[in-house]
Parts: sequence; C-alpha cells; structure tokens
Amino acid sequence: MHLYVVRHGETWANAEQRYLGALDPELTVLGRQQAEALGGRLPEALDVIIVSPKLRARETAMILNEERGLPVEIMDCFRERSVGVFEGLTQAEARERYPGLWARNITRQWDAAPDGGESIHEIVARVRGGLSELASRYPTNNILLVAHGVVAKVIRALSKGDFSDFYDWKLSNGSMLALENFSMTVSDTDALGISLPPS
Repeated sequence: MHLYVVRHGETWANAEQRYLGALDPELTVLGRQQAEALGGRLPEALDVIIVSPKLRARETAMILNEERGLPVEIMDCFRERSVGVFEGLTQAEARERYPGLWARNITRQWDAAPDGGESIHEIVARVRGGLSELASRYPTNNILLVAHGVVAKVIRALSKGDFSDFYDWKLSNGSMLALENFSMTVSDTDALGISLPPS
C-alpha cells in the first residue's frame, strides 16, 4: 500500500506549545488554513481516508475531503498518545507541578509514562496493530491517514525499522509524510529489540 500520513492542522494547544494528547480541541483559523493549503498538494489517486477520532483530525480530514468525496473511516488506534497528568500543560508547568516525573524525563521512557498516560511501547503497539490491519485490508491502495505528531513519528520509525531519530524528527501541523510501498520491517512489537536514542 501507499500511505500518506497527515498531521492535523494547528489547535490552540499547539499554538501555545502545550501537551495535547488526549485533549480534543478544534482547529484554529490557522489550522483550517493549513489543511486547505495541504489539500492542493495531496496525491490525485487516493482511495480512502483513515482518520483519528480526535476532533482536530476529523476537521482536517473533512477539509481535505471536501472536493474528493472519498470514503472516510475512523480508527481509534491512530489517536494521539495520552500524556496523562501532563495534558494541557506547557513543559515549564509540567516541570513545576510534577518535578519527580519531570526529573525522570518520563515522556521519553519506553515502558513508563506520566500518571494516567501511555508509554511509548504502548503507542507503538497500538499504531503497529492499526498499520497491520490497513496492510491486510488495503494491500494495493493509496491511503490518506489523518492523525497526529507522535503517531507520525511511530509510523515513520516502523517503516524504517529504526528509532534512532525518534525524538528529533517532527511532522509539522498541516504537513504530510509520504510512504510509498509502505511496509514494516519488524513482526512483533514485544520483540522489536528497539534501541531508542538516549533520553
């Protein structure tokens, strides 16, 4: 399959550089403009749009699909990573309110997370399961996936079989990652043997 991964347009939390994760805000005016601009740069031959259940992703997908009328399917496995008690906070606020968690660099631990949040291992397993389902159902199709920043990080790393720049690489709001002839080079999340970069 050919997979085109879009990160939703800007929200107020993105604009204020806050942890967003499980929160569900709508797009800002700029976010809608980003989606509209991206719409003109999408591949012509798309077959289906897969979208995260989060409002910001659904709004972005709706804008991208206005003139295409493609089938749209919501898949919960592609929702953003929850960061628990850090949700809605800036990094400075998270450091001040939760100094113990912050000192552990908790958002960058493979098997740990802020209280109430997801670890990197958990989101990798979740996203990988969704990708396997897409590959089974749409093996030769062109798929537009409208999702989130961390989801895009995971998909890119799985496609390369390499997490070495996982913390450094970023997909901007309203941007697209094109992965033609997409495949994953690993077969089992529990046996990835992934070496994440130092946190």
